[in-house]
Amino acid sequence: GLEPDELAGENFDQSPLRRTFKSKVLAHYPQNIEWNPFDQDAVNMLCMPKGLSFRTQADNRDPQLHSFIITREDGSRTYGFVLTFYEEVTSKQICTAMQTLYQMHNAEQYSSVCASSSCSMDSLASSIDEGDATSLAKLQRYNSYDISRDTLYVSKCICLITPLPFMQACKKFLIQLYKAVTSQQPPPLPLESYIHNILYEVPLPPPGRSLKFYGVYEPIICQRPGPNELPLSDYPLREVFELLGLENLVQVFTCVLLEMQILLYSQDYQRLMTVAEGITTLLFPFQWQHVYVPILPASLLHFLDAPVPYLMGLQSKEGTDRSKLELPQEANLCFVDIDNHFIELPEEFPQFPNKLEFIQEISEVLLQFGIPPEGNLHCSDSTTKLKNLVLSDLVNDKKNGNIPGNALNMYELLKGNETIARLQALAKRTGVTMEKMTITAPLVEKEKDGKLPCEEVELRDYKLNVQLREVFANRFTQMFADYEAFVIQAAPDMESWLTNREQMQNFDKASFLSDQPEPYLPFLSHFIETQMFATFIDNKIISQWEEKDPFLRVFDSRIEKIRLYNVRAPALRTSNYQKCSTLKEAAQSIEQRLLKIDHTAIHPHLLDMKIGQGKYEQGFFPKLQSDVLATGPTNNNRWASRSTTAQRRKDRLRQHSEHIGLDNDLREKYMQEARSLGKNLRQPKLSDLSPAVIAQTNWKFVEGLLKECRMKVGPPPSRCLLSPCSYTEPKQHL
Repeated sequence: GLEPDELAGENFDQSPLRRTFKSKVLAHYPQNIEWNPFDQDAVNMLCMPKGLSFRTQADNRDPQLHSFIITREDGSRTYGFVLTFYEEVTSKQICTAMQTLYQMHNAEQYSSVCASSSCSMDSLASSIDEGDATSLAKLQRYNSYDISRDTLYVSKCICLITPLPFMQACKKFLIQLYKAVTSQQPPPLPLESYIHNILYEVPLPPPGRSLKFYGVYEPIICQRPGPNELPLSDYPLREVFELLGLENLVQVFTCVLLEMQILLYSQDYQRLMTVAEGITTLLFPFQWQHVYVPILPASLLHFLDAPVPYLMGLQSKEGTDRSKLELPQEANLCFVDIDNHFIELPEEFPQFPNKLEFIQEISEVLLQFGIPPEGNLHCSDSTTKLKNLVLSDLVNDKKNGNIPGNALNMYELLKGNETIARLQALAKRTGVTMEKMTITAPLVEKEKDGKLPCEEVELRDYKLNVQLREVFANRFTQMFADYEAFVIQAAPDMESWLTNREQMQNFDKASFLSDQPEPYLPFLSHFIETQMFATFIDNKIISQWEEKDPFLRVFDSRIEKIRLYNVRAPALRTSNYQKCSTLKEAAQSIEQRLLKIDHTAIHPHLLDMKIGQGKYEQGFFPKLQSDVLATGPTNNNRWASRSTTAQRRKDRLRQHSEHIGLDNDLREKYMQEARSLGKNLRQPKLSDLSPAVIAQTNWKFVEGLLKECRMKVGPPPSRCLLSPCSYTEPKQHL
């Protein structure tokens, strides 16, 4: 039943083991979720972007983890976390077919070698001597499959699909499932028990809390940020900085802000996803609004020709260099070769404001965690561990040299250290032998089972993540601290705003730019014309009628905090660089959640399964019993249903996207009008405003008076004759 995957772009010159074949979804559980429908084609394509592949016992068959993202029409995202492994092929028919394919392939290669050498044995021998890759000897030696001698393996994957990017937790769960399948001992419970548990009995941790649930062998921790913290992001930014280097990352980040075409290039799917998610995470409070495909399946390569901004990831083939890659010659293409630590930038684009001071501040954070700002692509795992576990803890954590963490044999890591060498020499002279050195975690931090609730390396990654994100968020908070003063509220209600959205000027660009420090202008004049900035302002305007966008709510609360602590009188903004002051506080919030678990989910348990089900066969992922995975416990439906608020927000987003989904011509026309209007518009005077806006201004004044009265008078009695209410819908207002 094997079919060649012609869309994957492979040709038949390759050996059968290097070709790709069509994959398919074998099963998924549950069959359907109303608010998160299963997209079989997309999942199949992204779980195995290059199709089904075969290996023999001579090839590397290590399991590989990668993740992907599906963006729906309404802007909602679904994350997939995939573990790909290899199972032995038990079908004699497929093994025979593979041998036949090899015989045909080798015969074709032999005839082409003979044709090119005129069947001369001398020339054939010389071609072998010269190392000709298509020579018969090499084909027979490296590129063959013998059914009597070789074992054939085929790729298979297990995937978890989630609405939120809990990457670390999903990764651990999948690895434990895989270990259960390959272990010599069967798992404590049938696999169905663990899968049923994560599908139906593990709730989402509440905002600002952590949750422990159980995999096959070990507990797994996940956490969610609180209401006033930066949104959830679980992809390790450490890897992004190690892969690209700080200077390169800031340049790519600037290209993303200016909505250029960004193409990521790597052999590793997970690297593509980590870099894409890492950079878009740093955009807060803005969000990428254009084509976003971190892993571009081979069948969709024509997407690269699209004349629109995009952020896409392309898997490079082994041994293929940049020159062989056929790309459209776009002036605004930013090409990021992740594996080779190299980027190609557009010819000219404005630099990020205060770039040098910004890079300096990020460098300080990276160095505290032992990460060199120039990147760390080629360093070994042991070097990374040494830097992560020793340098930062000794220098920064004020623990008097006591390194926390799991028990680690540090002798190998520290063998080349000069201080250790001197200590060893001193010990030798005094007659003391020092063969091994183990540094263990302080006992007070251990749980009853002798393990930390959250691994130290993982905790450090979380702390580094949040501190780096705070530095980036602080830049935008400082740059756009007064943005609200330039938002033009021109519509009396949401319906009329949506109807006239294309003709309206929502932001006084000229006045905003005239209020900015001169060094910022080259960047800001471009940035305020982007779709992500326009959407940010749209969300601000919509927030007067509907619940605030979560990104906007957090951003506005940060600006409010700046105003409370800022004693300077309102004046022209200066370009003086102000460092982030919330690094310690943000890291402590994460640490408290991960070291002191707030909630524990129900343990996996035996299900009501048929006799004979749940059988275990080592090395093969079993066919699961679908009826026990079809539905969850009846008393637990609250975890599977979405709140009405979230659904209402989703409907509003869909309606909003329909109104602003303009074609390129209309969008360009609108932007031209905005530019011409922006030159003449200043901050409007009260006399120029419409009655609706004046009413809104008066109402804000009344609200301020009421607030002041409450503070002076004290809390109101239980029955209140007058209370301010916000206008929501005609049937609900009082």
